Amino acid sequence: MKIVECVANFSEGRRAEIVAEIVGAIAGVSGVEVLGAESDVDHNRSVVTFAGAPRAVVEAAFAGIEIATAKIDMNEHRGQHPRIGAADLIPFAPLRNVTMAECVDLARSLGARVGEALRLPVFLYGEAALQAENRELSAIRRGGYESLRQSIKTGVAPQPDFGPRFLSSAGGTAIGAREILIAFNVYLATSNVSIAKAIARAIRQSSGGMPGVQALGFFVQGKAQVSMNLTDYRVTSMGAAFERIRQLAAEYGVGIDHSEIIGLIPRAALAGSSAADLQIHNFGPERVLESFLDKAR
Repeated sequence: MKIVECVANFSEGRRAEIVAEIVGAIAGVSGVEVLGAESDVDHNRSVVTFAGAPRAVVEAAFAGIEIATAKIDMNEHRGQHPRIGAADLIPFAPLRNVTMAECVDLARSLGARVGEALRLPVFLYGEAALQAENRELSAIRRGGYESLRQSIKTGVAPQPDFGPRFLSSAGGTAIGAREILIAFNVYLATSNVSIAKAIARAIRQSSGGMPGVQALGFFVQGKAQVSMNLTDYRVTSMGAAFERIRQLAAEYGVGIDHSEIIGLIPRAALAGSSAADLQIHNFGPERVLESFLDKAR
């Protein structure tokens, strides 16, 4: 059995009824299982993790994008997380008996369909990128919806691979293919977001920090949050990233309040650490990818 994962990010985290409609559209596609749906009011963002047969996952992604496009107005959207559109981010990752090349094909075919059927500018990123300047997601999202709305008209990078060269109220969407990514947030025992920003700058690879780490600092739920994507947990484990944040936070005289996982993780991602060691407040068996894969045999 071939299984693909999609971890779709939508720019809505406050209106529960809209999130429920998006999740319902995804879950309504035969051959797809929704593994998790999480919303954050400060980021004003929801992450829906689902998996299944490749073509079914593509259909589910399209269903979610279609609802988001109709229901979310980016001109009214306010949130802390970088974003370019209502259906902001649609990545495909291989889970079982699927190659990266197949995920690239899925991303590109979905991108062409979304651009034509929904009239959205589509930016292919990661392994699916057709333009070198669009390979890194950060380059596409730099400046957010407001900046992209102006630059897309001028021919300045980034430019979409499919769809119109203008942003409607639904904005654009980034569709890509990548390996499994760990979304891991660490909350500091302080409300001083400047500390989180400084720590994020120190640990992210692009600033000379830890390999395979993307990080930003935010103010979330009344605390300073170091928000991370671990793009290769084999290079930098959750434990290594957590320990480095703990050390840096101590230099500022603060501790760790707790951490959280967004979506699912491979069992190996803990790499010798326990959920208690990493102070993960939302960990359970359902957070482990293998729990789903074992049932899908």
